Amino acid sequence: MKKMKQKTMRKIGIASALGLVVLVVLGLYGASNYMLNYSLNYPKEERMTAEHWKNRMKNECPWMVGWMDSVYQHHCVKDTFVTMPSGYKAHAIYLYAPKTTEKTAVVVHGYQVRSEGMLHIAYLYNHDMGYNVLLPDLYGHGESEGDHIQMGWKDRWDVIRWSEVANEIFKVKSEGEKVENEERRVKNTRQVIHGISMGAATTMAVSGEKTPDYVKCFVEDCGYTSVWDEFAAQLKDQFGLPAFPLMNTTSALCQYRYGWSFAEAQQIEQVRKSTKPMLFIHGDKDAFVPYAMLHPLYEAKTKGRKAIFIAKGSVHAMAYRDHHEEYTRIVKDFVSKEE
Repeated sequence: MKKMKQKTMRKIGIASALGLVVLVVLGLYGASNYMLNYSLNYPKEERMTAEHWKNRMKNECPWMVGWMDSVYQHHCVKDTFVTMPSGYKAHAIYLYAPKTTEKTAVVVHGYQVRSEGMLHIAYLYNHDMGYNVLLPDLYGHGESEGDHIQMGWKDRWDVIRWSEVANEIFKVKSEGEKVENEERRVKNTRQVIHGISMGAATTMAVSGEKTPDYVKCFVEDCGYTSVWDEFAAQLKDQFGLPAFPLMNTTSALCQYRYGWSFAEAQQIEQVRKSTKPMLFIHGDKDAFVPYAMLHPLYEAKTKGRKAIFIAKGSVHAMAYRDHHEEYTRIVKDFVSKEE
């Protein structure tokens, strides 16, 4: 009788333990599903309009209002759609420089922004520096198709494709020079890729890949060291939770659902592989992408020219707004070395 009671108690104990494991697994799955949707889900109906971002840019950077009104009134801002190698339809806006030039900027927006949300940087390049500019809508943003936010990781392949599109749009054809089987000699663009926040993370991810010769340099403004680091920082800041185990399970769910994981999306490793010049910018009051991420990124770049600009007193993505004259001078000085 005593042995039977012991067996029954063991069975109850095992069942209880299994039940607890099931509850923990279900709880983690539910929490991971919530966190993944909270972080990466961005339905088209929730996306802010182009007009919203144009008005916001005017409010934040009033010195560019005249230029913006002019380029839109004269229909200088044009749309283009392309089908990416992965099969989705992607959108960008672009505008030519005031004078014909091969100098071109590909300007990459941040998390839940869109191309029009980078018109202030377009102003810097187009108005102040005389560049052609192309501003893409990343996957799942603006007018581009897409079912989630890729945090600048898989977006790197799309930005490389956009640099090719920009080259096709803006490359200079010199009249009067005949080449065999050609009526005009084609001169490729000379490009800078400039991103802010998630766009900066995208830019750094691009920098570690093989890019066309006409991509000359990169500017990253307040990008994160890795998707894992950024989400872990936000998990602690917004929810007061440690990275383990929720980051691990959410990363695994992202891998299963979208084909990439937080762990693989290492912008800092891409920077270590990069060889072309890069300018690093960060506001020293940035808490959203912690300012502490700047120096590890800068130190990770050991190949190629580099420079750093710390925007004193600036919070996330506000370095240009707060210091636009200094920002413009530093970008111009850095980029002009590649012209």
